[in-house]
Amino acid sequence: MEARGPWLSIVMPAWNGERYLQAALESVRQEGIEGYEILAVDDGSTDRTREILRAWAALVPLRMVSWSGRGNWVAASNAALREARGRYACFLHQDDLWLPGRLRAIEREASAHPALIVHPAVFVGPSGERLGPWRCPLPEGEVDPGLFAERLIVQNFIAIPAPVFEREAALRAGGMDESLWYTADWDFWLRMGREGSIRHLAVPLAGFRVHPGSQTMVRTDAADRRRQLEAVLERHACALPQAVQRAARLSVEVNLALAARRGAVRWGALLSALAQLGPAGLRRYLRDSRIVERVVARLRLRRAAPFSTAAGG
Repeated sequence: MEARGPWLSIVMPAWNGERYLQAALESVRQEGIEGYEILAVDDGSTDRTREILRAWAALVPLRMVSWSGRGNWVAASNAALREARGRYACFLHQDDLWLPGRLRAIEREASAHPALIVHPAVFVGPSGERLGPWRCPLPEGEVDPGLFAERLIVQNFIAIPAPVFEREAALRAGGMDESLWYTADWDFWLRMGREGSIRHLAVPLAGFRVHPGSQTMVRTDAADRRRQLEAVLERHACALPQAVQRAARLSVEVNLALAARRGAVRWGALLSALAQLGPAGLRRYLRDSRIVERVVARLRLRRAAPFSTAAGG
């Protein structure tokens, strides 16, 4: 690790995040105040977000990144990534959390095995209540890039606050695709998986918050979701086995059906994708999609505070 300056840059895009922002920052502060920097990008908030960030700049190594854009968390994240100083970087959205011990665990792993580092997460509700695990269907330790791609293309099972990656590799890859608000991270992890080694820490070290105000919950543009999901398949699935592609296609249809709030579900496309799988394909889908974990978490939340949810995370 570098002797001077931060080894880890935490990229935090923020927009009207006053409800959860302080909890996210506190979860990092509990890990100490050395070895990292937080780069916060406010995307035109109209609440107390900027005030909260300024106050926390006196408590943790946080600096605000100037940003003239509006309404694109992906572009805001890329802007912060370009200004970061750490060898490694990660994302932390305003409503997500670190779990205790994360900083030291990933520092040890990065020191011993420079790589794209991923780990499981837990689903948390609006008040921080745990709603269940969100596992990665990967072997512990070194992960074969081919296996990583085959499993991740079926479903993005990586919570956005979980991965840690080499910043220069991310910049060489062009950062995240700013045309994708829904699938930018999925596309990014698949691209980063081709950049070098991959390591899986089989310990949950982050919390992914499920709540009715999240972008994936409130946006209802189903056609754009389909475009983005299919764009990722077109970019990354063509070289993979047909059995993997069929499971990935079913996953797209299931995610869109679960996200549907108005209008008819495309039952024909969904049933056709299911019929093409067969028993082995269905087992693959159930393993890699983590559909049971995703749905159970949202059902638990619904019992506590009913609202219409999607399971696309």
